[in-house]
Amino acid sequence: MEESSSVRAHPGPHPEDNGRSTQWRNWTGFWFLGLCNNFAYVVMLSAAHDILKKQESENATASVSFTLNADVHGGNKTNSSRYDCNPVSTAAVLLADILPTLVIKLSAPFVVHKVPYGIRVLFCVAMAALSFLLVSFSSSVWMSILGVIFASISSGLGELSFLSLTVYFSRDVLGGWGSGTGGAGVAGALLYSGLTQMGLSPRVTLLIMLLVPLAMLISYFVLLVPPDSLPQWKIREMQNAAVDAEDRQRLMDGSEEEEQDKPPHEVRGQTTEPLCFTEKLQIIRGLLRFVLPLCLVYYAEYFINQGLMELLYFPSFFLSHAEQYRWYQTLYQVGVLVSRSSLCCMKIRKLWALALLQVLNAVILLLAVRFQFLPSAWVVFIIILYEGLLGGAAYVNTFYFISVETEDRHREFAMAAASVGDSLGIALSGLCAFPVHSYFCSL
Repeated sequence: MEESSSVRAHPGPHPEDNGRSTQWRNWTGFWFLGLCNNFAYVVMLSAAHDILKKQESENATASVSFTLNADVHGGNKTNSSRYDCNPVSTAAVLLADILPTLVIKLSAPFVVHKVPYGIRVLFCVAMAALSFLLVSFSSSVWMSILGVIFASISSGLGELSFLSLTVYFSRDVLGGWGSGTGGAGVAGALLYSGLTQMGLSPRVTLLIMLLVPLAMLISYFVLLVPPDSLPQWKIREMQNAAVDAEDRQRLMDGSEEEEQDKPPHEVRGQTTEPLCFTEKLQIIRGLLRFVLPLCLVYYAEYFINQGLMELLYFPSFFLSHAEQYRWYQTLYQVGVLVSRSSLCCMKIRKLWALALLQVLNAVILLLAVRFQFLPSAWVVFIIILYEGLLGGAAYVNTFYFISVETEDRHREFAMAAASVGDSLGIALSGLCAFPVHSYFCSL
Protein backbone atom coordinates (compact mmCIF):
# COMPACT_ATOMS: atom_id res chain seq x y z
CA MET A 1 0.00 0.00 0.00
CA GLU A 2 2.79 2.42 0.88
CA GLU A 3 4.57 1.71 -2.38
CA SER A 4 1.45 2.27 -4.47
CA SER A 5 0.63 5.52 -2.69
CA SER A 6 4.19 6.67 -3.25
CA VAL A 7 3.83 6.00 -6.95
CA ARG A 8 0.56 7.93 -7.07
CA ALA A 9 2.17 10.87 -5.25
CA HIS A 10 4.41 11.57 -8.26
CA PRO A 11 2.28 10.98 -11.36
CA GLY A 12 4.21 13.42 -13.52
CA PRO A 13 5.83 16.85 -13.70
CA HIS A 14 4.52 19.43 -11.26
CA PRO A 15 2.05 21.85 -12.92
CA GLU A 16 4.17 24.78 -11.76
CA ASP A 17 7.19 23.26 -13.51
CA ASN A 18 5.14 22.88 -16.68
CA GLY A 19 4.07 26.52 -16.40
CA ARG A 20 7.68 27.70 -16.06
CA SER A 21 8.74 25.53 -18.99
CA THR A 22 5.95 26.93 -21.17
CA GLN A 23 6.78 30.48 -20.14
CA TRP A 24 10.47 29.96 -20.95
CA ARG A 25 9.66 28.38 -24.33
CA ASN A 26 7.40 31.27 -25.26
CA TRP A 27 9.94 33.91 -24.20
CA THR A 28 12.67 32.14 -26.17
CA GLY A 29 10.37 31.69 -29.15
CA PHE A 30 9.59 35.41 -29.28
CA TRP A 31 13.30 36.23 -28.88
CA PHE A 32 14.10 34.21 -31.99
CA LEU A 33 11.09 35.62 -33.84
CA GLY A 34 12.37 39.14 -33.14
CA LEU A 35 15.87 38.19 -34.27
CA CYS A 36 14.72 36.47 -37.46
CA ASN A 37 12.13 39.10 -38.35
CA ASN A 38 14.60 42.01 -38.31
CA PHE A 39 17.61 40.05 -39.58
CA ALA A 40 16.87 40.36 -43.30
CA TYR A 41 16.08 44.07 -42.88
CA VAL A 42 19.46 44.66 -41.22
CA VAL A 43 21.52 42.55 -43.60
CA MET A 44 19.82 43.38 -46.89
CA LEU A 45 21.07 46.94 -47.12
CA SER A 46 24.79 46.18 -47.06
CA ALA A 47 24.30 42.97 -49.05
CA ALA A 48 22.46 44.81 -51.80
CA HIS A 49 25.25 47.38 -51.89
CA ASP A 50 27.86 44.66 -52.46
CA ILE A 51 25.89 42.98 -55.23
CA LEU A 52 25.11 46.27 -56.96
CA LYS A 53 28.72 47.40 -56.77
CA LYS A 54 29.70 44.20 -58.53
CA GLN A 55 27.11 44.87 -61.22
CA GLU A 56 28.42 48.41 -61.57
CA SER A 57 31.95 47.17 -62.15
CA GLU A 58 30.67 44.75 -64.77
CA ASN A 59 28.75 47.46 -66.59
CA ALA A 60 30.49 50.80 -66.27
CA THR A 61 28.15 52.41 -68.78
CA ALA A 62 25.36 52.22 -66.20
CA SER A 63 27.24 54.34 -63.70
CA VAL A 64 24.54 57.00 -63.53
CA SER A 65 21.95 54.42 -62.53
CA PHE A 66 24.22 53.01 -59.87
CA THR A 67 25.15 56.20 -58.04
CA LEU A 68 22.40 55.42 -55.56
CA ASN A 69 24.41 52.43 -54.42
CA ALA A 70 27.68 54.11 -53.46
CA ASP A 71 29.41 52.34 -50.60
CA VAL A 72 28.00 53.87 -47.41
CA HIS A 73 31.04 52.76 -45.43
CA GLY A 74 33.69 54.46 -47.49
CA GLY A 75 34.38 57.95 -48.66
CA ASN A 76 34.29 59.54 -52.03
CA LYS A 77 37.86 60.58 -52.52
CA THR A 78 37.12 62.47 -55.72
CA ASN A 79 34.92 65.15 -54.18
CA SER A 80 36.18 68.45 -52.81
CA SER A 81 33.94 68.59 -49.75
CA ARG A 82 35.61 68.75 -46.36
CA TYR A 83 33.13 66.10 -45.19
CA ASP A 84 34.41 63.40 -47.59
CA CYS A 85 30.85 62.91 -48.87
CA ASN A 86 29.30 60.14 -50.88
CA PRO A 87 27.68 61.36 -54.13
CA VAL A 88 24.19 60.54 -52.80
CA SER A 89 23.03 60.45 -49.19
CA THR A 90 22.66 57.01 -47.61
CA ALA A 91 19.09 58.14 -46.92
CA ALA A 92 18.28 57.18 -50.53
CA VAL A 93 18.71 53.48 -49.85
CA LEU A 94 17.07 53.85 -46.45
CA LEU A 95 13.88 55.07 -48.15
CA ALA A 96 13.88 52.11 -50.53
CA ASP A 97 14.11 49.84 -47.49
CA ILE A 98 11.52 51.52 -45.25
CA LEU A 99 8.70 52.70 -47.54
CA PRO A 100 7.19 49.23 -48.19
CA THR A 101 7.19 48.60 -44.43
CA LEU A 102 5.47 51.93 -43.83
CA VAL A 103 2.74 51.21 -46.40
CA ILE A 104 2.07 47.82 -44.81
CA LYS A 105 1.90 49.23 -41.28
CA LEU A 106 -0.49 51.99 -42.34
CA SER A 107 -2.93 49.67 -44.11
CA ALA A 108 -2.57 46.12 -42.76
CA PRO A 109 -3.99 46.65 -39.23
CA PHE A 110 -7.43 47.30 -40.76
CA VAL A 111 -7.58 44.03 -42.73
CA VAL A 112 -4.87 41.68 -41.46
CA HIS A 113 -7.15 40.20 -38.78
CA LYS A 114 -8.87 38.30 -41.61
CA VAL A 115 -5.66 36.32 -42.19
CA PRO A 116 -4.80 33.60 -39.64
CA TYR A 117 -1.43 33.89 -37.90
CA GLY A 118 -0.09 30.67 -39.39
CA ILE A 119 -0.66 31.96 -42.92
CA ARG A 120 0.97 35.29 -42.07
CA VAL A 121 4.09 33.61 -40.73
CA LEU A 122 4.41 31.39 -43.80
CA PHE A 123 4.09 34.47 -46.04
CA CYS A 124 6.75 36.38 -44.07
CA VAL A 125 9.11 33.41 -44.26
CA ALA A 126 8.57 33.13 -48.01
CA MET A 127 9.22 36.86 -48.53
CA ALA A 128 12.42 36.76 -46.46
CA ALA A 129 13.74 33.69 -48.29
CA LEU A 130 12.84 35.20 -51.65
CA SER A 131 14.66 38.42 -50.76
CA PHE A 132 17.88 36.53 -50.02
CA LEU A 133 17.58 34.53 -53.23
CA LEU A 134 16.80 37.55 -55.42
CA VAL A 135 19.69 39.65 -54.16
CA SER A 136 22.19 36.78 -54.19
CA PHE A 137 21.37 35.80 -57.80
CA SER A 138 20.68 39.34 -58.98
CA SER A 139 21.79 40.19 -62.50
CA SER A 140 20.26 43.65 -62.70
CA VAL A 141 19.47 46.65 -60.54
CA TRP A 142 15.75 46.01 -60.44
CA MET A 143 16.23 42.47 -59.12
CA SER A 144 18.35 43.73 -56.23
CA ILE A 145 15.90 46.50 -55.38
CA LEU A 146 13.04 44.00 -55.56
CA GLY A 147 14.94 41.80 -53.11
CA VAL A 148 15.25 44.72 -50.69
CA ILE A 149 11.51 45.42 -51.06
CA PHE A 150 10.63 41.80 -50.26
CA ALA A 151 12.80 41.96 -47.13
CA SER A 152 10.99 45.14 -46.13
CA ILE A 153 7.56 43.52 -46.68
CA SER A 154 8.57 40.51 -44.58
CA SER A 155 9.89 42.69 -41.76
CA GLY A 156 6.92 45.10 -41.73
CA LEU A 157 4.18 42.47 -41.81
CA GLY A 158 6.11 40.31 -39.35
CA GLU A 159 6.54 43.11 -36.83
CA LEU A 160 2.89 44.11 -36.64
CA SER A 161 1.80 40.44 -36.64
CA PHE A 162 4.14 39.33 -33.87
CA LEU A 163 3.37 42.39 -31.74
CA SER A 164 -0.34 41.52 -32.08
CA LEU A 165 0.49 37.89 -31.31
CA THR A 166 1.94 38.84 -27.90
CA VAL A 167 -1.56 39.51 -26.54
CA TYR A 168 -2.23 35.76 -26.60
CA PHE A 169 0.71 35.09 -24.27
CA SER A 170 1.96 36.33 -20.92
CA ARG A 171 3.16 39.93 -21.05
CA ASP A 172 6.82 39.03 -20.46
CA VAL A 173 7.16 37.78 -24.07
CA LEU A 174 7.34 41.46 -25.07
CA GLY A 175 10.74 41.52 -23.38
CA GLY A 176 11.84 38.53 -25.44
CA TRP A 177 10.59 40.12 -28.67
CA GLY A 178 12.30 43.44 -27.92
CA SER A 179 15.58 41.79 -27.00
CA GLY A 180 15.51 39.65 -30.14
CA THR A 181 14.91 42.63 -32.41
CA GLY A 182 17.82 44.40 -30.74
CA GLY A 183 20.02 41.36 -31.21
CA ALA A 184 19.19 41.28 -34.93
CA GLY A 185 21.17 44.45 -35.55
CA VAL A 186 24.34 43.20 -33.88
CA ALA A 187 24.03 39.62 -35.15
CA GLY A 188 23.18 40.64 -38.71
CA ALA A 189 26.03 43.11 -39.01
CA LEU A 190 28.63 40.82 -37.38
CA LEU A 191 27.59 37.68 -39.27
CA TYR A 192 27.50 39.31 -42.68
CA SER A 193 30.77 41.18 -42.12
CA GLY A 194 32.44 38.12 -40.60
CA LEU A 195 31.51 35.72 -43.40
CA THR A 196 32.53 38.14 -46.16
CA GLN A 197 35.74 38.96 -44.27
CA MET A 198 36.54 35.22 -44.25
CA GLY A 199 36.54 35.35 -48.03
CA LEU A 200 33.04 34.20 -48.85
CA SER A 201 31.32 36.09 -51.64
CA PRO A 202 28.17 38.10 -50.87
CA ARG A 203 26.18 35.60 -52.93
CA VAL A 204 27.34 32.59 -50.88
CA THR A 205 26.89 34.55 -47.65
CA LEU A 206 23.29 35.36 -48.50
CA LEU A 207 22.55 31.76 -49.44
CA ILE A 208 23.88 30.65 -46.04
CA MET A 209 21.50 33.14 -44.42
CA LEU A 210 18.54 31.22 -45.83
CA LEU A 211 18.82 29.41 -42.48
CA VAL A 212 17.27 32.49 -40.85
CA PRO A 213 13.77 32.08 -42.41
CA LEU A 214 13.98 28.40 -41.46
CA ALA A 215 14.75 29.42 -37.87
CA MET A 216 11.63 31.63 -37.91
CA LEU A 217 9.51 28.63 -38.89
CA ILE A 218 10.96 26.53 -36.07
CA SER A 219 10.56 29.34 -33.54
CA TYR A 220 6.89 29.84 -34.36
CA PHE A 221 5.67 26.32 -35.02
CA VAL A 222 7.90 24.37 -32.59
CA LEU A 223 9.06 26.62 -29.75
CA LEU A 224 5.87 28.56 -29.02
CA VAL A 225 3.08 26.96 -26.98
CA PRO A 226 0.01 28.78 -28.38
CA PRO A 227 -3.29 28.93 -26.47
CA ASP A 228 -6.45 27.41 -27.91
CA SER A 229 -7.86 30.90 -28.57
CA LEU A 230 -5.13 31.74 -31.11
CA PRO A 231 -6.55 31.92 -34.67
CA GLN A 232 -3.81 29.75 -36.14
CA TRP A 233 -5.37 28.50 -39.38
CA LYS A 234 -8.97 29.76 -39.23
CA ILE A 235 -10.15 33.29 -39.91
CA ARG A 236 -11.37 35.26 -36.91
CA GLU A 237 -15.09 34.87 -37.62
CA MET A 238 -14.80 31.08 -37.75
CA GLN A 239 -12.73 31.11 -34.57
CA ASN A 240 -15.33 33.23 -32.79
CA ALA A 241 -18.11 30.85 -33.81
CA ALA A 242 -16.14 27.92 -32.41
CA VAL A 243 -15.50 29.75 -29.15
CA ASP A 244 -19.17 30.68 -28.80
CA ALA A 245 -20.10 27.02 -29.22
CA GLU A 246 -17.59 26.03 -26.56
CA ASP A 247 -18.95 28.70 -24.21
CA ARG A 248 -22.48 27.42 -24.64
CA GLN A 249 -21.33 23.88 -23.93
CA ARG A 250 -19.40 25.08 -20.86
CA LEU A 251 -22.53 26.76 -19.51
CA MET A 252 -24.51 23.59 -20.05
CA ASP A 253 -21.85 21.62 -18.19
CA GLY A 254 -21.76 24.16 -15.35
CA SER A 255 -18.00 24.67 -15.71
CA GLU A 256 -17.86 28.47 -15.60
CA GLU A 257 -15.77 28.35 -12.46
CA GLU A 258 -12.97 26.57 -14.29
CA GLU A 259 -12.57 29.58 -16.59
CA GLN A 260 -12.34 31.91 -13.60
CA ASP A 261 -9.63 29.76 -12.04
CA LYS A 262 -7.34 30.03 -15.06
CA PRO A 263 -4.16 32.10 -14.73
CA PRO A 264 -4.34 35.53 -16.43
CA HIS A 265 -1.96 34.53 -19.21
CA GLU A 266 -4.27 31.70 -20.27
CA VAL A 267 -7.25 33.96 -20.86
CA ARG A 268 -5.41 36.81 -22.58
CA GLY A 269 -6.21 37.23 -26.23
CA GLN A 270 -9.58 35.51 -26.11
CA THR A 271 -11.59 36.16 -29.24
CA THR A 272 -14.41 38.71 -29.19
CA GLU A 273 -16.60 40.44 -31.73
CA PRO A 274 -14.52 42.13 -34.46
CA LEU A 275 -13.88 45.84 -34.06
CA CYS A 276 -15.73 48.12 -36.43
CA PHE A 277 -13.94 50.84 -38.42
CA THR A 278 -15.14 53.63 -36.10
CA GLU A 279 -13.81 51.78 -33.05
CA LYS A 280 -10.45 51.34 -34.74
CA LEU A 281 -10.22 55.06 -35.43
CA GLN A 282 -11.01 55.77 -31.77
CA ILE A 283 -8.27 53.38 -30.70
CA ILE A 284 -5.80 55.07 -33.03
CA ARG A 285 -6.70 58.44 -31.53
CA GLY A 286 -5.96 57.08 -28.07
CA LEU A 287 -2.64 55.62 -29.28
CA LEU A 288 -1.27 59.00 -30.36
CA ARG A 289 0.22 59.58 -26.90
CA PHE A 290 2.38 56.51 -27.55
CA VAL A 291 2.91 56.72 -31.31
CA LEU A 292 3.98 60.38 -31.51
CA PRO A 293 6.88 60.08 -29.02
CA LEU A 294 8.01 56.87 -30.73
CA CYS A 295 7.85 58.56 -34.13
CA LEU A 296 9.87 61.52 -32.85
CA VAL A 297 12.50 59.26 -31.28
CA TYR A 298 13.02 57.37 -34.54
CA TYR A 299 12.91 60.53 -36.62
CA ALA A 300 15.81 62.00 -34.63
CA GLU A 301 17.57 58.65 -34.45
CA TYR A 302 17.63 57.95 -38.17
CA PHE A 303 18.27 61.58 -39.03
CA ILE A 304 21.52 61.03 -37.13
CA ASN A 305 22.20 57.61 -38.64
CA GLN A 306 21.45 58.41 -42.28
CA GLY A 307 21.89 62.17 -42.48
CA LEU A 308 24.76 62.99 -40.12
CA MET A 309 26.72 59.88 -39.25
CA GLU A 310 28.66 59.70 -42.52
CA LEU A 311 29.56 63.41 -42.14
CA LEU A 312 31.05 62.97 -38.66
CA TYR A 313 34.53 62.31 -40.02
CA PHE A 314 37.79 63.00 -38.16
CA PRO A 315 40.72 62.90 -40.64
CA SER A 316 43.42 62.83 -37.93
CA PHE A 317 41.84 59.92 -36.03
CA PHE A 318 43.65 56.56 -36.12
CA LEU A 319 40.65 54.92 -37.84
CA SER A 320 39.83 55.57 -41.49
CA HIS A 321 36.52 57.14 -42.54
CA ALA A 322 35.11 53.71 -43.39
CA GLU A 323 36.23 52.28 -40.05
CA GLN A 324 34.81 55.22 -38.11
CA TYR A 325 31.46 54.75 -39.82
CA ARG A 326 31.42 51.01 -39.09
CA TRP A 327 32.10 51.63 -35.40
CA TYR A 328 29.36 54.24 -35.25
CA GLN A 329 26.91 51.67 -36.62
CA THR A 330 28.18 48.89 -34.36
CA LEU A 331 27.96 50.96 -31.17
CA TYR A 332 24.48 52.11 -32.14
CA GLN A 333 23.33 48.50 -32.52
CA VAL A 334 24.94 47.54 -29.19
CA GLY A 335 23.02 50.35 -27.48
CA VAL A 336 19.77 49.20 -29.07
CA LEU A 337 20.38 45.59 -27.98
CA VAL A 338 21.08 46.55 -24.36
CA SER A 339 18.06 48.83 -23.97
CA ARG A 340 15.64 46.53 -25.80
CA SER A 341 16.68 43.80 -23.36
CA SER A 342 16.12 45.99 -20.29
CA LEU A 343 12.38 45.52 -19.83
CA CYS A 344 12.91 42.89 -17.12
CA CYS A 345 15.04 45.33 -15.11
CA MET A 346 13.42 48.73 -15.55
CA LYS A 347 10.43 50.38 -17.21
CA ILE A 348 10.26 54.01 -18.36
CA ARG A 349 6.80 55.57 -18.54
CA LYS A 350 7.93 59.07 -19.60
CA LEU A 351 8.15 58.42 -23.34
CA TRP A 352 8.19 62.11 -24.24
CA ALA A 353 11.35 62.52 -22.16
CA LEU A 354 13.08 59.88 -24.28
CA ALA A 355 11.90 61.66 -27.44
CA LEU A 356 13.20 65.05 -26.31
CA LEU A 357 16.56 63.59 -25.29
CA GLN A 358 16.90 61.98 -28.71
CA VAL A 359 16.06 65.27 -30.43
CA LEU A 360 18.73 66.93 -28.28
CA ASN A 361 21.22 64.33 -29.56
CA ALA A 362 20.30 65.16 -33.16
CA VAL A 363 20.66 68.92 -32.57
CA ILE A 364 24.08 68.50 -30.91
CA LEU A 365 25.40 66.32 -33.73
CA LEU A 366 23.92 68.61 -36.40
CA LEU A 367 25.78 71.56 -34.85
CA ALA A 368 28.89 69.38 -34.53
CA VAL A 369 28.80 68.63 -38.25
CA ARG A 370 28.32 72.31 -39.11
CA PHE A 371 30.86 73.86 -36.76
CA GLN A 372 33.12 70.83 -36.14
CA PHE A 373 33.62 71.53 -32.44
CA LEU A 374 33.85 67.92 -31.23
CA PRO A 375 37.50 67.09 -30.47
CA SER A 376 37.56 63.39 -31.36
CA ALA A 377 35.58 60.45 -32.66
CA TRP A 378 35.65 59.07 -29.10
CA VAL A 379 33.05 61.67 -28.10
CA VAL A 380 30.86 60.67 -31.05
CA PHE A 381 31.19 57.01 -30.04
CA ILE A 382 29.71 57.82 -26.63
CA ILE A 383 26.86 59.90 -28.09
CA ILE A 384 26.01 57.19 -30.66
CA LEU A 385 25.93 54.49 -27.98
CA TYR A 386 23.64 56.72 -25.91
CA GLU A 387 21.48 57.29 -28.99
CA GLY A 388 20.99 53.54 -29.38
CA LEU A 389 20.09 53.18 -25.70
CA LEU A 390 17.38 55.86 -26.00
CA GLY A 391 15.93 54.38 -29.21
CA GLY A 392 15.73 50.83 -27.88
CA ALA A 393 14.22 51.98 -24.58
CA ALA A 394 11.55 54.00 -26.40
CA TYR A 395 10.58 50.98 -28.51
CA VAL A 396 10.13 48.35 -25.79
CA ASN A 397 8.54 50.69 -23.26
CA THR A 398 6.06 52.03 -25.82
CA PHE A 399 4.67 48.58 -26.58
CA TYR A 400 4.85 47.44 -22.96
CA PHE A 401 2.66 50.30 -21.75
CA ILE A 402 0.29 49.91 -24.70
CA SER A 403 -0.13 46.29 -23.63
CA VAL A 404 -0.70 47.30 -20.01
CA GLU A 405 -3.02 50.26 -20.51
CA THR A 406 -5.16 49.12 -23.46
CA GLU A 407 -8.46 47.29 -22.96
CA ASP A 408 -8.37 43.56 -23.62
CA ARG A 409 -10.73 43.82 -26.58
CA HIS A 410 -8.64 46.56 -28.22
CA ARG A 411 -5.15 45.28 -27.41
CA GLU A 412 -4.47 43.13 -30.49
CA PHE A 413 -5.37 45.90 -32.94
CA ALA A 414 -3.58 48.54 -30.83
CA MET A 415 -0.29 46.63 -30.86
CA ALA A 416 -0.41 46.31 -34.65
CA ALA A 417 -1.48 49.90 -35.31
CA ALA A 418 1.16 51.43 -33.01
CA SER A 419 3.94 49.70 -34.93
CA VAL A 420 3.65 52.42 -37.58
CA GLY A 421 5.32 54.93 -35.24
CA ASP A 422 8.94 53.91 -35.77
CA SER A 423 8.57 53.38 -39.54
CA LEU A 424 6.89 56.76 -40.03
CA GLY A 425 9.70 58.48 -38.13
CA ILE A 426 12.35 56.66 -40.18
CA ALA A 427 10.69 57.57 -43.50
CA LEU A 428 10.37 61.25 -42.55
CA SER A 429 13.99 61.36 -41.42
CA GLY A 430 15.09 59.89 -44.75
CA LEU A 431 13.29 62.64 -46.63
CA CYS A 432 14.83 65.36 -44.44
CA ALA A 433 18.31 63.86 -44.71
CA PHE A 434 18.51 64.57 -48.47
CA PRO A 435 18.67 68.40 -48.31
CA VAL A 436 20.89 68.30 -45.21
CA HIS A 437 23.36 65.99 -46.97
CA SER A 438 23.34 68.15 -50.11
CA TYR A 439 23.90 71.33 -48.09
CA PHE A 440 26.93 70.08 -46.20
CA CYS A 441 28.48 68.36 -49.18
CA SER A 442 28.26 71.62 -51.15
CA LEU A 443 30.39 73.47 -48.60
